Amino acid sequence: MSRAIHVFRTPDRFIAGTVGEPGDRAFYLQAIHESRVITVLLEKQQVQVLADRMGLLLDEVHRRFGTAVPPQDVELEDLSPLMTPIDAEFRVGTMGLGWDADAGSVVVELLAVSESEFDESVVLDDAEDGPDAVRVFLTPEQARAFALRSERVIAAGRAPCPLCGEPLTPEGHVCIRTNGYRRGANFERIDELPEEE
Repeated sequence: MSRAIHVFRTPDRFIAGTVGEPGDRAFYLQAIHESRVITVLLEKQQVQVLADRMGLLLDEVHRRFGTAVPPQDVELEDLSPLMTPIDAEFRVGTMGLGWDADAGSVVVELLAVSESEFDESVVLDDAEDGPDAVRVFLTPEQARAFALRSERVIAAGRAPCPLCGEPLTPEGHVCIRTNGYRRGANFERIDELPEEE
């Protein structure tokens, strides 16, 4: 069966968003152009990596080609949630990121998780064989906005422990930096073991 490649050359929106409560959130990316909407499911770490690499790519494009890219402290305009209903096309396995110098666009490709091995050359290619994909072309402004919004979405989760960085939960947190000791915990100290009779 040939693969489906969903291409968005001029998306109205390309955003990261979540569904669920902090600590139990599902992460999605959504590409929207007019009435066409494609949503894919992925891991929080994948969103983080994509946002980080996109920022680095924009900086490198500016350094190499002198292309104007928005600064990292631009004001976000699109703070709207994901478009509903949220129906994921697939779960993302492999991601590709590149620069199309002719179009002056950042190219993002998201490939579905695949049971079978595939040649990495199918990333950012129109090969017939390979996993389904979503390919999005973003202006530098859209790419910067995506990276900034993604950072916000990731940071909106559980607060990190100030000692170890692991997420804090309402039920408590056993911190590896304190060997599990909690101030104010009720426990009984045993100075001596009772003698055997």
